Amino acid sequence: MIKTRSAILDRMGATAPYAESKPLRIATVELDPPGRDEVLVKIGAAGLCHSDLSVINGDRPRPMPMALGHEAAGVVAELGADVIDLAVGDHVVMVFMPSCGHCIPCAEGRPALCEPGAAANGAGTLLSGARRLHCDGVVVNHHLGCSAFADYAVVSRRSIIKVPSDLPLTEAALFGCAVLTGVGAVINTAKLQPGQTAAVIGLGGVGLSSVLGAVASGAEKVVAVDLSDDKLGLARQLGATHTVNAKDSDAAEQIRTATGGGVDFAFEMAGSARAMELAFKITKRGGSTVTAGLPPPTATLPLPLVQLVAEERTVKGSYIGTCVPTRDIPRYVGLYRAGKLPVDRLMSGQLTLDEINEGFDRLHEGKAVRQVIEF
Repeated sequence: MIKTRSAILDRMGATAPYAESKPLRIATVELDPPGRDEVLVKIGAAGLCHSDLSVINGDRPRPMPMALGHEAAGVVAELGADVIDLAVGDHVVMVFMPSCGHCIPCAEGRPALCEPGAAANGAGTLLSGARRLHCDGVVVNHHLGCSAFADYAVVSRRSIIKVPSDLPLTEAALFGCAVLTGVGAVINTAKLQPGQTAAVIGLGGVGLSSVLGAVASGAEKVVAVDLSDDKLGLARQLGATHTVNAKDSDAAEQIRTATGGGVDFAFEMAGSARAMELAFKITKRGGSTVTAGLPPPTATLPLPLVQLVAEERTVKGSYIGTCVPTRDIPRYVGLYRAGKLPVDRLMSGQLTLDEINEGFDRLHEGKAVRQVIEF
């Protein structure tokens, strides 16, 4: 057992500003050694993501107390029994959906839909069903099998992917969530082809990763949509050919005009029903509307069903970019190192673990893309 500092959420539903309500407390916790097929990782960097924020505000209910953080990279510090394909000192990226390799989705090549992995994430355990965290005599739940807002974490071997040791950990962290989800939605879910058109609604870390993915895939037109003019400006720098502020009453009309009637693929990355409605409106006849935004469980969307039929429209969900992590993370890292996927441009700044509540204020207010805690 070792002791480590970790960001603990004791109850959901805190109100902003979080700098005042302080939903996350930094506590010294006891961390059990890694069990069979588990690994102890010394965390190097962890990104602040809306998936963390949605647990803090209660949009995504999880068992409490919980040690948050799921987008991270670090260095292997200790190996549990039967882990034979990693070594102490290896650099790894965490993936927030462990894949068992044996259930039907995994057998079909869809590890992002792993059934035991989803069950473990919902229960707040590792893939084995174990909880390795304790604080003041109370068992602490794991967040998506990672609990990475900490100096150390014990994770399933199925939750980490080895990456080159010369890749800075602050950059590597983004590949486990923002890049995997955003780029994957374009390449894997939509299968966008060169010369097609795309629009991305919601320019957080995942949305801007989708912009990068659409540009790298050779899209003829890439329309970036958000409420923030600063994020729209960044999207232009990253290769978006058009930008539209979602506050404009004629936003849909602007997009349809710019793209000659609508886009082949509209990506909803804001996690809101209104954004999804806009995405559907701007999708052309025969096109696809792809959503990866994870709205609250109560959100619904009324669709004109006749359009689905008469226009052969498709509405698709995308979870973790329909990824195969062992295939996709090395590919995306390779594209980044070749200069074709400038992931480092997504970083809004670095902060310490003690500044985490203030960081979530900036994320809540839409003032940051990806803030990274450096350990």
